[in-house]
Amino acid sequence: MGFLGKFSPQLLGITRIVIGLLFLEHGTAKVLNFPHAAEAPPRVFDIMAWPAGPAGIIELVAGAMIVLGFFSRWAAFIASGEMAFAYFMAHAARSPYPLLNGGGEAICFCFIFLYLAAAGPGSFAINRK
Repeated sequence: MGFLGKFSPQLLGITRIVIGLLFLEHGTAKVLNFPHAAEAPPRVFDIMAWPAGPAGIIELVAGAMIVLGFFSRWAAFIASGEMAFAYFMAHAARSPYPLLNGGGEAICFCFIFLYLAAAGPGSFAINRK
C-alpha cells in the first residue's frame, strides 16, 4: 500500500461526488436555467431542443445519481458516452485541438466517468452498484 493508498475508497467517493456535482451543474443550467449561463438562451424545461434538451436531462439525472452513489456505475457509463458524443459532435468539428475547440472539459468528464464506471462508487454511496 503506497502513499494515500489506505484512503483510496474515501478519495474515490469524494472524486465521484465532486465530479457528479460539476456534471449536475451543467444539467441544471440546461434544464432549469440555474445558474444562468450567459452563452445559453433561457430555456426552462425545453427538453425538446436537440441536443441540449436530452443532454441536459442526462446531465441532471446521471449527475444526481453519481453524486448520491445510486447505480453510479450505470449512470457514469451513460454520462461517459454522452460526453464522448458531445466532444465529437460539438467540439471536434471546430478544431482537432481541445484547447482551441473548447472540448477539454468534455474529454475529462468522459474519461473520469469511464473510470468511475469501472472502479465503482467508492465510499459514501447509497449502494455499491
